[in-house]
Amino acid sequence: MKRNPHIAKWFSVIALILAASLVAAACGSDSDDSTTTEPPDSTTAVTDDEADLPDDAETTTTEAAEVDTPDEPEDDLTIAFVTHVIGDPFIQQIIDAAEAAAADLGVKLEVTGPAGGDADAQLVAVQNLVAAGADGVAMSVPGSSIAFGVNEIIDDGIPVVTFNLLDTSVNAPYVGERSTESGRILGRLVLDEIGGADATGQVIVGNCFPGFPVLENRATGVQEALAEATGIEVLGPFDVKVEVTENYAAWEALLAANPDAKAMVGLCAPDVTSLGELKKQNPDSAFIGAGYDLTEGNLAQIADGSAFASVGQTPFMQGYLPVYMLVDHLRNGTPLDQGFVDAGTQVVTLDASTEPYDMPQLSFAEVQELAVSAEATREFYEPLVAGVIPSWADLIEPIENEAK
Repeated sequence: MKRNPHIAKWFSVIALILAASLVAAACGSDSDDSTTTEPPDSTTAVTDDEADLPDDAETTTTEAAEVDTPDEPEDDLTIAFVTHVIGDPFIQQIIDAAEAAAADLGVKLEVTGPAGGDADAQLVAVQNLVAAGADGVAMSVPGSSIAFGVNEIIDDGIPVVTFNLLDTSVNAPYVGERSTESGRILGRLVLDEIGGADATGQVIVGNCFPGFPVLENRATGVQEALAEATGIEVLGPFDVKVEVTENYAAWEALLAANPDAKAMVGLCAPDVTSLGELKKQNPDSAFIGAGYDLTEGNLAQIADGSAFASVGQTPFMQGYLPVYMLVDHLRNGTPLDQGFVDAGTQVVTLDASTEPYDMPQLSFAEVQELAVSAEATREFYEPLVAGVIPSWADLIEPIENEAK
């Protein structure tokens, strides 16, 4: 059934009035791994009851900046930005970029997601924001279980752009890394460090969300690269969980069972921090730790030599570009057909870093600054905002290229 946009907009207004009267209740989640970001003078928290969201969802609203320019028509657009988990520092980097896009484009951004990675709760959050009047949706898709519901939203006339995690049955464009190739990049990096084609010994691979297509593709790429050394035995991928304490415990158990491992390679954001802490607790162990994402905690482990490397997936592109694409569609009619836009892969060790799209190489200290400063990140990626992002339609590839 199609929604009545006028009724939905009135419900949205009523919800905002209720939010003002209940602001004392909007004091954040009880969950330790859930946070609400409140940019100064631009973001207001909305309680779960007010937004009619799942119990473990957190929502923030970024209002459009009050700046009148010809490129920012006062069309009162609202974009729902729904992640598969709230509270993860890497996901927060994506959210920061989405908020930057909303401010630049003069639209309102509703940010939410479940605290614990519950796909069904994420879909409910999307549906409720659409019912409340959202004009478009940017979301991660953690699996096929919610693909039908997402396609129903698209069929009802609400544009959707996906990011970070995808299911290829969703009829929407996707912004993310070239996942199998990023795994190859990480695998080669590790292999070169432990001896190259002549390396021998065991390498342990861990996956925090087994079954997620992007993560399975990463695992495939890592294993393909490690196979270049016939003397390497790959153990796993093992389920190492995503919650921080569980993630560390899983890696600790794997090291205890395989004390002579040459390397431990994670596929998710928490792994490098866990592996660095594990190395500190086992300084005589020979393993090197490597994984994904350029969070403050991961970079700290590389900085003190406890971890070797981390591969980034350009969270700025994954947050900024989906919002830009939706606004471009809603204002200019640019089609949003299914396809893939490569966000790009970053590679960081203590000695070197690389950025995609011909962006300049950063020092390690500069990478650390970007990890904690949304403002510095927005400034650094201005060349993408001014040049690459407006031409996004020229970057669309077939969706199957994501896994190549």
